[in-house]
Amino acid sequence: MAPTHLRPRFLKLIERERRRAEAGQPAEIVAKMNSLIDEEFIAALYAASQAGDDISLNVRGTCALRPGVPGVSDTIEVISIVDRFLEHSRVYYFQNGGDDQVYLSSADWMTRNLDKRVELMFPIEDSGHKSSVLYALRAMFRDTVKARCLRADGTYERKEPAPGEQPFRVQQHLQDEARRRTTLARERKGVTFSPEEGR
Repeated sequence: MAPTHLRPRFLKLIERERRRAEAGQPAEIVAKMNSLIDEEFIAALYAASQAGDDISLNVRGTCALRPGVPGVSDTIEVISIVDRFLEHSRVYYFQNGGDDQVYLSSADWMTRNLDKRVELMFPIEDSGHKSSVLYALRAMFRDTVKARCLRADGTYERKEPAPGEQPFRVQQHLQDEARRRTTLARERKGVTFSPEEGR
């Protein structure tokens, strides 16, 4: 919980991934938030990138971090998606040596969220729920319709489909997936009738 324990907890998770990368182990951070402007977090992410950590960030609004700067943030990707529905959720993933950790939170990586407000973060522990959250999180980085990529100079560039690739709009895709799963669930459940007892 912020403002007491959330900042050090996040920094510890980032630092753990950095140490794993330095040791030659696979290391990855994937995060979705509204804003990233906290200087200490940006410095920690730069250090993790320099150690070889793969970092993918979906930052809808303000982002003070600069990805793709040689020797500083080579392994960091930042996208922004603004579409029909407000993207207000915060999701944080840490590979943790293959023991994936996924958290949901009310906090962006901003000083006011971490130090001046009451904010919460909690882990997703159920394997099925964790898979669903990770599927949606990773799908964000496949968007080639509404996604914009942040460049090292601070400008944004539209993310285009590769030649021969179908455009992918993540919000539409997740809606379609939700409808498909609902239909499958209804079909599996079915409707049965049984006589009442005593008749």
